[in-house]
Amino acid sequence: MRFFLAAALLAAAPLAAADNWAALFNNSPAEFFDDEDMQMFLATARKTLDGGKVGEPVSWENPKSRHRGNFTVLKDFDWKGKACRQVRVHNEAQGRKSDNTHNLCSIDGRWRLVAASQLKAKK
Repeated sequence: MRFFLAAALLAAAPLAAADNWAALFNNSPAEFFDDEDMQMFLATARKTLDGGKVGEPVSWENPKSRHRGNFTVLKDFDWKGKACRQVRVHNEAQGRKSDNTHNLCSIDGRWRLVAASQLKAKK
């Protein structure tokens, strides 16, 4: 399984398959994640989105694969009446490292990616 940000999408409800987000994982450390890595990644994403404190990294590491990463809430904000979080996602696997920042909003009980262009659009 090769996923990157699926965890962040559905923290408040059971997670859906990350297959829809496969393009986000190309050329990233997540390409090397095994199932155990992904479970750790997903659990950490849920924990961060549901209750992580701003500025405090929430880390995961698989001692078997030595793959690891962390999520850090950079800020909380509202968008169109929805609770949102800007999150930095850092991952390392097989010598690759990545740092990305994503905006996620709780929509219908699920965390959804929101593009920067959507946030700038008129309400």
